[in-house]
Amino acid sequence: MTPEQPAPKLSRVDGESVSDLERRKHGSGQPDSQDPVESAPRRIAGPRVDTPSANGDAGAGARRGLAVRLEGLRAFYGRAEQVKGIDLEFRANEVTAIIGPSGCGKSTLVRCINRMHEEVPGAHAEGRVLLEDLDVYGPSVDVVAVRRAVGMVFQKPNPFPTMSVFDNVAAGLRLTSRRRRDLHERVEAALRGAGLWEEVSERLDEPGAGLSGGQQQRLCIARSLAVEPEVILMDEPCSALDPVATLKIEELIDELKQRVTIVIVTHNMQQAARVADRTAFMLDGQLVEAGPTQEIFTNPGDPRTEEYVTGKFG
Repeated sequence: MTPEQPAPKLSRVDGESVSDLERRKHGSGQPDSQDPVESAPRRIAGPRVDTPSANGDAGAGARRGLAVRLEGLRAFYGRAEQVKGIDLEFRANEVTAIIGPSGCGKSTLVRCINRMHEEVPGAHAEGRVLLEDLDVYGPSVDVVAVRRAVGMVFQKPNPFPTMSVFDNVAAGLRLTSRRRRDLHERVEAALRGAGLWEEVSERLDEPGAGLSGGQQQRLCIARSLAVEPEVILMDEPCSALDPVATLKIEELIDELKQRVTIVIVTHNMQQAARVADRTAFMLDGQLVEAGPTQEIFTNPGDPRTEEYVTGKFG
C-alpha cells in the first residue's frame, strides 16, 4: 500500500462534471473543456441530500459526509508495527472518538486515513481505507484529492504565520480551484462555519498568527472547511486550549457533523463523552472495542476498557 505515481482526480463535482477517472470508466479518455474562471474545485462528493435546517425547512443542496471503513489496517515505522490489523467503521455524519493511552497508535491510525502517515520517512501502511467504496490507497487515486476530501486539524494550531486571516482560509481554495469571483464569499462562509466570522470580520488583513490559541484552531478548521471536505480528522484539537476555547471547539464539532464525518483523537474522557456518538478504544496498536459512546463508558464489553475509562491505568 505504498503510494503510486500521480493519477487522475477522484470523483464528482456536485453532479456538474466528472473526473478524468470516471470519464475513463465511461470510455472517454478526454477531459471536458472548462472555463478557467468558472470551474469549481474538484472534491470527492457524497450524495447530495436535503437536510433540515434549524427552522425545520429543507436545506438547499445540503450534502452528507462520507463513511470511512478500515479493513485490516496496519501501519509501520520502518519495521516497527504501530497499528496492528484494525477493522473499524466511522459512520457518516457522526463523531467518532478514538481513545487510549499515549503510544497506542491513535494518531498514526487517523493519519493513515488521509495518507499523511506515508509522509514520514520509512513509514508505510497495509490494508484498506475506504471512503464509501473507494480505496484511498488504490493505484489510480490522487493523494492530493484524498487530502482535499479528508481534512485534518492538528494538536497545535498551525496557521500560516506570514499570511493574513483571509489568506489562511483562501490558501486551499487558491491551490485547488481556478474560480476567483466568489473567493470572498467562500472565505466568509468557511469562517462562519467555524464560528469565527463575528470575531475576525474586521481583522481579515491581520496576521492569522496574531489570533488567540482557540481562534487559531478555529481558523485552521475554517481552512479545512473552505475546500469542502467530506471528512475531518482532529488529532487532540483541544489539548493546548483553555476551557473556554475548548467549549467553543466542542460546540463547533456538534454543528459540523451535520455536514461532515468527524474522527477525533482525545485523551480527555469527559470530552469524548460530550462530543462523540461512538467511541473506539485502542491499546498497544490494537482495537479493543468500539461502540456507542454511552455503552463504552457505562457498560463496556472488555474489562480493559472499563479499567481505562475509570482511570485505573493510562
